Amino acid sequence: MQVLSKINKQSSIFTSLVSVFLGLLVGGVMMILAGYNPIQAYIALFQSAFLQPFDIGETIRTITPLILTGLAVGLAFRTGLFNIGVEGQFIIGQLAAVIVALKLDLPPVIHAIVAVIAGALGGALWAFLPGYLKAKRGVHEVITTIMLNFIALYLSNLTVREWLTDGADKTKEIPESASLHWNMLSQLFDSSRVHFGIFIAIVAAFFMYYLLWKTTTGYQLRAVGYNPHASEYAGMNVSRNIVLSMMISGVFAGLAGASELLGTAGYQAIQASYTGIGFDGIAVSLLGGNSPLGIVLSASLFGILTYGGSNMEYVAAVPREVIRVVFAAIIFFVAANIVRWVAQRRKKKVIDKGGEGK
Repeated sequence: MQVLSKINKQSSIFTSLVSVFLGLLVGGVMMILAGYNPIQAYIALFQSAFLQPFDIGETIRTITPLILTGLAVGLAFRTGLFNIGVEGQFIIGQLAAVIVALKLDLPPVIHAIVAVIAGALGGALWAFLPGYLKAKRGVHEVITTIMLNFIALYLSNLTVREWLTDGADKTKEIPESASLHWNMLSQLFDSSRVHFGIFIAIVAAFFMYYLLWKTTTGYQLRAVGYNPHASEYAGMNVSRNIVLSMMISGVFAGLAGASELLGTAGYQAIQASYTGIGFDGIAVSLLGGNSPLGIVLSASLFGILTYGGSNMEYVAAVPREVIRVVFAAIIFFVAANIVRWVAQRRKKKVIDKGGEGK
């Protein structure tokens, strides 16, 4: 009974860990059915993320935008909103950052800071419209954010082709003064592409925690998310808090786009489809339980799997699409509450047996 009681009182961390294990198990079964060696594949995957300084740096680089997009989704979830538009806000953050990087001539460091701020503001403004429509017109944010994803993608492509270039498929490289690439940090990880964005992501995680659980504004944001009618009765401005929540979520997404462009890509290109980083943020947030620490840990796992997947393909000849299957399986087990369902079933059986004994 004591063991079952512990299982019944499981934390979201335990649920996530079990879901990760089940997801990896599903991936392993798929590899076996396809004729691959799952043990060799997973060894290659995790070795590529941890053994060499260069690979560690590249793994951190991969983790960075996932933390920020996960925070964007998580903050919205915590305040009762479902921000499916993180991908679009990410793209607008990239676009705003590259415009500042290419069009303004500023001193080093200041140039990078202004470009990052521009990306954050771009994401916030792109999130403002669905927040406003939700607050004032009752339009569901899922619909508006999905539509704005498409608009962001094609607006970015149009801006690159018609304004930032003379019909080329990508902009020129951003100047060194606007780059988040820090040579000292890169050299520490064997000249990898790790950049200053990881520090922005960690600060953003602390900010989300402090905002939501240590400030009056955060309390109101969460209260409105839990029960807008009761919050309004208590004197809170529901409309203002909905818009504010969406805009802060957009700030995180815009920071992700800006840091990825200024730290990794270095230019904005015509995109035939979405980057996928914004959508991965949904999975990161769900696995992390929508908490800042959980999101950082979840993003770390997804970053390891994403970067290690390329080495898995090279060493074990396993297609990297298998990793996407693992992602999907992990989120399926989290969303389906498999662990909680099993615990409840076992507890019910014990109770029924106890009743029969009496």
